[in-house]
Amino acid sequence: MDFKEKIRNIPDFPKKGIVYFDITTLLKDKDALRESVKQLAERYKDKKVDLVVGTESRGFIFGAALALELGAGFVPARKPGKLPAATIKREYELEYGKDAVEIHKDAIQQGQNVVIVDDLVATGGTIKATAELVKELGGNIIELAFLIELSFLNPRKKLDGYNIYSLIQYNSE
Repeated sequence: MDFKEKIRNIPDFPKKGIVYFDITTLLKDKDALRESVKQLAERYKDKKVDLVVGTESRGFIFGAALALELGAGFVPARKPGKLPAATIKREYELEYGKDAVEIHKDAIQQGQNVVIVDDLVATGGTIKATAELVKELGGNIIELAFLIELSFLNPRKKLDGYNIYSLIQYNSE
């Protein structure tokens, strides 16, 4: 299946000069959604994944579905102030500003095998911050997984040292 055909591009969102890759068109297509999760699950089925960490917010969609397919737990990585118990936090830069991500301090145990999932990687800031949190808690990161990779923004440079997998790569806007 050509997943690119299922994704809508919206120019100048959230601000002028940014092309937004809208996955809601893929999500509403039951076959495309099922196939994308199936392909991710196939990649990790023999990796003994304990936890899938999904980043806010669309990483929750793919992360939770992948966790179910793998028989693993799911851990949300959220924006500050959204988690109710004690957290650890990392700040990072987006391609259009700054933000931070948090995970509960008790979310990951030493040595647990973790796949970190998001719908899209652009500059790699969000995922790098999330990976640092997982490592701080003692998680063993198997791979960073994405539906979409904006390879023209070179996120792999920032994520050097991590195994990275993406279903779709865009080499230009």
